[in-house]
Amino acid sequence: MRYQFVDCRWELGKPERGRELYLEGHIPGASFLDVERELSAPPGGPEGGRHPLPTAEDFAPVAGGAGIGADVFVIAYDQGMTGGAARLWWLLRHFGHDAVAVLAGGIGAWIGPLRAGQEEIEPQEFVPRARDDDVIAAEELEEKVGQNGVILLDARVPERYRGEMEPIDPIAGHIPGARNLPYPESESVPDELLGTEDEVVVYCGSGITACVDVLALDRAGIRAKLYPGSWSEWSSRGLPVERG
Repeated sequence: MRYQFVDCRWELGKPERGRELYLEGHIPGASFLDVERELSAPPGGPEGGRHPLPTAEDFAPVAGGAGIGADVFVIAYDQGMTGGAARLWWLLRHFGHDAVAVLAGGIGAWIGPLRAGQEEIEPQEFVPRARDDDVIAAEELEEKVGQNGVILLDARVPERYRGEMEPIDPIAGHIPGARNLPYPESESVPDELLGTEDEVVVYCGSGITACVDVLALDRAGIRAKLYPGSWSEWSSRGLPVERG
């Protein structure tokens, strides 16, 4: 098995910044995948939110072009748990490729040299095998809100969770009953979640930084589902909102 570093740096609201950072300097041999264009499908209305999941048919050539194949162990990195690397980690596992890790601390933790410019990446064949047990749709989540046996976690920063500010979506607040586990603090998984047998669901603004929480929960032995549409979908569909 060989290794493939994948640079997943990105900045919300600056769609070109990730590739600019990659070209300025990246881990030698790393490929680059763009969160907006390659790790997400184009937004097409309220369903799916701002960063819908790519289909298996669209993701397969993207992953293969980044040098990811059956015998490749992937090491994804970004600026340090900003969402891009965790999104690739989640997508690869969703499409049946479990040989993937995220570089703790991101590129800032890399102690070797960096290389500028574009890399020549040898394409691989990526065969997707999509799972159906790691996601939840808005309709199913709406039915489960408030039920016993379901733990809903909001990965956004506390001010957005409480509805005190909302810089992106038209409605502020959170899904009723959700707890806040901000993605910058995701390593501090609450003790009461450890060993839970409840169904755990995570969302954020658009399904990117929620993957940081899902990764932290997975490391703690908790298998969580992702609500891909997240707040950008929920709030646009006129579903119940809670503040505070």
